[in-house]
Amino acid sequence: MKLNQGFKLRPLAIGAAVSLAAISQSAFAYDFTIGDATVTVGGIANAFYTSSSCQTGAGHNVKGTALGDATLACGTSTGGPGGTAQPQSRSTVIGNGLLPNMLTAGVKTIQDGYEITGFTGIAVAVATDSSIAQNNNVDVRQAYLTVGNADMGTVKAGRDYGVYGLSPILSDMTLIGVGAATQATQNGRVSLGNIGTGYSYVGTYGQMVYSRALGSGFKVDVGVMNPVNSSSTATANGTGPQYQGRFSFDQGGFGSWVSGKSQGFNSVAGTTAGTSYAPFTMAAFEVGGKYKIGDFQLLANYQNGQGLGMLADGDQGNLRTQHTMVQATYQILPKNKVGISWGLGSNPGSIAATGYANSTNAVHNNTNWTLGNYYSLTKSLTLAAEIGQTRSTDYVGNAATQSSLSLGAVLFF
Repeated sequence: MKLNQGFKLRPLAIGAAVSLAAISQSAFAYDFTIGDATVTVGGIANAFYTSSSCQTGAGHNVKGTALGDATLACGTSTGGPGGTAQPQSRSTVIGNGLLPNMLTAGVKTIQDGYEITGFTGIAVAVATDSSIAQNNNVDVRQAYLTVGNADMGTVKAGRDYGVYGLSPILSDMTLIGVGAATQATQNGRVSLGNIGTGYSYVGTYGQMVYSRALGSGFKVDVGVMNPVNSSSTATANGTGPQYQGRFSFDQGGFGSWVSGKSQGFNSVAGTTAGTSYAPFTMAAFEVGGKYKIGDFQLLANYQNGQGLGMLADGDQGNLRTQHTMVQATYQILPKNKVGISWGLGSNPGSIAATGYANSTNAVHNNTNWTLGNYYSLTKSLTLAAEIGQTRSTDYVGNAATQSSLSLGAVLFF
């Protein structure tokens, strides 16, 4: 058995929790050889103490996918008249950041001129709201195989992260932190980073993807994904496969990307305020880039699309949604990086353009800013401290804000 101390982005590890090597962490993975195959075992363990305060009361009730609203951001308690649930003004979560706890295993071999790999990643969450219930919500994010060589490129088949939205989440500094600390997702799953407040989630899909390096830093990825159902209040079923593609460049201190995705959805009868949703096609594009000079790096990413979703594909039906994220980081010491990120998720235009029957069903904007400090205590263990604020507004003047402090650690093994 040999110890691999770089955990480089090998084909078999290309997804590992959106991914270990892509966030430039020195980590450990265990490689050993069986016959003509190399087997790699690794993973992630992390936990964060997150304390949040939320605005409640008149003028602070924002409906829809409002990540700063107290109901989602701090949770509810049954203390109102008649036992009705009331939003909380404070919350504490000791749970995962944007990364889950994850166990990964992969195999790589070369047979008859083809490099063949297999990879599986199984994730679990730290936080629950019960001290006696079983914590058995297992999240199989990745289970795929690849085959290819330098002449033909690589074909991937199985379950993995998507192509659209992969570049910004890999470059998000809060990937090893918390970012938007929405209790509704962090308690029992993970935090949001800049998902919903800067970019739509990259998603995990059953897929077949073709990737090819074009030389001089250029690469193309095109794929067909298993269709997903909309998670809007009136669920719309996917009518056919989802298509995704990305054209990227990465060389020296500069990287850039352009990507897109599309999928059709069936019509359904609405369940919110008597609305109905006609058939629609999700169609979205993305453009972004990053530039590193010395110890300083800048990042910008923009997404726009019909049915793109605030968090994920079609989660608001046929609304047009746009996401913008900008970020700056600076390596102040060999082991210490600081950064600030700002993101916006928006349903632009007037309420009449949203397709909802009344304004209380649609969030207008979600914004988040995060200030973070990330210290590499060892090659595999990073300590992180963040402060941030998530704010949501609607179309009739309501606004809600969550402010949070997060302290924790991430171990890559």
